[in-house]
Amino acid sequence: MGEHTDAGADAADQHDADAGSATDPDTTADSGAKKEPGRVSRVLRTIGPGIVTGAADDDPSGIATYAQAGARYGTALLWTVPLTLPLMIVVQEACERMTLATGDSFGALIRKRFRRGTRAWVTVLLAALLVSNSVNAAADLVAIGQGMQLLHAGPAPLWSLIVGVVIGFIVVRGSFEWISRIFKWLCLVLFAYVAVLVVAHVDWGAVGAGLLGVGFRWDTGYLALVAAVLGTTISPYMFFWQTEEREEMLRKGAQRDDPPRLDERAPAKARRMLLLGRLDVITGMVFSVAIMFAIIVGSAATLGAHHKAVSSAAAAAQALKPIAGDYASILFALGFIGSGMLAVPVLAASGAAGFAALMDKPWSLDKPPHRAKTFYALLLVSLVTAIVLALVGVDPIGLLVIAAVINAIAAGPFVIVLMLVTGSRRLMGEHRNGAIARILGWATAGIMCVAGAFGIFALVTGS
Repeated sequence: MGEHTDAGADAADQHDADAGSATDPDTTADSGAKKEPGRVSRVLRTIGPGIVTGAADDDPSGIATYAQAGARYGTALLWTVPLTLPLMIVVQEACERMTLATGDSFGALIRKRFRRGTRAWVTVLLAALLVSNSVNAAADLVAIGQGMQLLHAGPAPLWSLIVGVVIGFIVVRGSFEWISRIFKWLCLVLFAYVAVLVVAHVDWGAVGAGLLGVGFRWDTGYLALVAAVLGTTISPYMFFWQTEEREEMLRKGAQRDDPPRLDERAPAKARRMLLLGRLDVITGMVFSVAIMFAIIVGSAATLGAHHKAVSSAAAAAQALKPIAGDYASILFALGFIGSGMLAVPVLAASGAAGFAALMDKPWSLDKPPHRAKTFYALLLVSLVTAIVLALVGVDPIGLLVIAAVINAIAAGPFVIVLMLVTGSRRLMGEHRNGAIARILGWATAGIMCVAGAFGIFALVTGS
């Protein structure tokens, strides 16, 4: 999706300071100084950010939104599945290509791309994202506690506290390689929602009609849920985590804090990295929307068929028991418990790393706290805030509404910022946005701005 031309730099790009370049000490290996790993090994080493980002997108708040869509409107919202997939792919591919091309994460590139005045507005958006991520993480911790209680493992508040503390210990004391491995394994738990389809009596004719848009409505409640689905599938924290995890992997591979740019690598290796990065993104986004599809279809076939309205992932799991049996309820609960354990650290770390990079402060899950004080301070404040909110008995639905409104406001502008960064010739060189990336990327920005505006309207009017 990158454009291979050097024509026309933006005026703003010419005004900004140069991003600089780095030399990779390992690039000599590309010429044969050391043996290249095998094809399977290269794929396994490259895959990670896209898969984890896609799985984290299906957190308990997203699961609650999808379950509500199926319970309230049956299969009538399934058309959002084929709509969101290309939008997610184009946005996350831009994030992946951006970090591979520059060696920097989204936050650092915002600092390099924009003047001080524009950065101030982005800083406000990022501060709002930090708040939204903390609130969303709190709702996810509440959901994890409720899920453990549904499994008769103990009271919900106790589990919210235990999981929050354990996550905090892991992200502060663990290495990036260890944390990344845990994240990849946690992704597998989402297959529980595919298993729910086995025990549900699915009307596949209705599913096909729903995918084609049959049942679309113009009423405010339906359109508000469409906005909620779009907001939970294309969330700003995904942009930051995708680039941050990729930068961590590049650092690990180069064994240095400033990974080399893509144009400093051997051409064959650069092409291979781009190809594998896109494979990772496409795989992760397909996985994410496949889980979204399974939850909407499973909820429509069970909760929707019995007119059971739900407002949270835990409520959906509980309502499934008398309809689809204990196994379906347990699988549903295990799915959002596991996804919550994945999403909470991603939510906390993505905003903290993005803000630290924007402030030109060091960050890394591989650095000890004393070498990345701002990053770890923001991360721990986010986690502690989430734990406190989860324990004080704040309504989890209210938390999700607040997070949804903030995300709705921020999603469209952040896509615009992303398109401006990835369209910069100075920063991206020959890997800046090509025609397809520009068309789909700006279309995504427009759709998300409209969805966010409508979501705010629906909330203000009580719809």
